[in-house]
Amino acid sequence: MTSSGMNMMSKVVFYEERNFQGRSYECMSDCPDFSSYLSRCHSCRVERGCFMVYDRTNYMGNQYFMRRGEYSDFMSMMGMSDTIRSCRMISMHRGSYRMRIYERENFSGQMHELMDDCDNVMDRYRMSNCMSCNVMEGHWLMYEQPHYRGRMMYFRPGEYRNFMNMGMSGMRFMSMRRINDSCY
Repeated sequence: MTSSGMNMMSKVVFYEERNFQGRSYECMSDCPDFSSYLSRCHSCRVERGCFMVYDRTNYMGNQYFMRRGEYSDFMSMMGMSDTIRSCRMISMHRGSYRMRIYERENFSGQMHELMDDCDNVMDRYRMSNCMSCNVMEGHWLMYEQPHYRGRMMYFRPGEYRNFMNMGMSGMRFMSMRRINDSCY
């Protein structure tokens, strides 16, 4: 099956209340603002595929990765202070993964190329900061702490010149993970 065929099958159902109660909204693609469908969102079921959900509209704010499964209470499970406001479908990637990380903004300073997961940037590369990246292939999650912990951010192919300009001021990325078949 082609990757576009797999993307067509992605599906998540959002609910206004915890434990899948209240009004619901079925989503099979990106949605920048839930407000026209739901007044709030506190639980969901990911039936197929993977999604990033955001606590602000237009794919802003804190991000959370969701794979197939049931999420009955966002606030207690993820430490969210509010509600889900937008979501982005993550298309399945088949092929190689490649990303260059840079110590400073605008692709300057120390550079390392990754083709697999890195659970600790400091230990592997002796790099204390990662301020920009170029994702050449695949989809990646970057975490603020080693061993895939803390706040995360989703990166798809493209150039990311300055993480602070993306609303991530004060956040350092210390581990990176590929979003691959095992996530679906």
